[in-house]
Amino acid sequence: MSDPFLREQLRKGLFDDPWHGPSIADLLLDVTAEEAAAHPVPGAHSIWELVLHMTAWQGEVRQRLLGKEPGLPDVGDWPDVGDPSDIAWERAREQLAASMNELLESLTTLSREDLERPGGSINDRLGVTHRAMINGLVQHAAYHGGQIALLRKALRAGR
Repeated sequence: MSDPFLREQLRKGLFDDPWHGPSIADLLLDVTAEEAAAHPVPGAHSIWELVLHMTAWQGEVRQRLLGKEPGLPDVGDWPDVGDPSDIAWERAREQLAASMNELLESLTTLSREDLERPGGSINDRLGVTHRAMINGLVQHAAYHGGQIALLRKALRAGR
């Protein structure tokens, strides 16, 4: 059985009550499709783009744990939002949660030795252990969660 601490850190960041602030799920709970697609900060990604990016990387990490060579996610680093409808936004949030649940399930099948195997990469540094890669994903989610929180504030300033 793999490291329960890492699984808990991943789960808390998306679904529960992380130490650093609201979970990503809580931050997204009342965000509308219109807000998610907006770009209130010039040059910054939208909330929707961040959600698709995090989903892509959660899937990429899962694939690496299953033996895929490190590379960009199959859907790309920053997948296109496409049609910014309410249904598409709901689907994007569901896919974020589903990709995390699939990753968490994959982690339950790994041994501690599996976690110490090289096979990941972080910021183009190949050969990092799976444990370090998963920890990097925890940090990745916290970083983008902070961006989502700031974008929400920017969108709702003056309300």
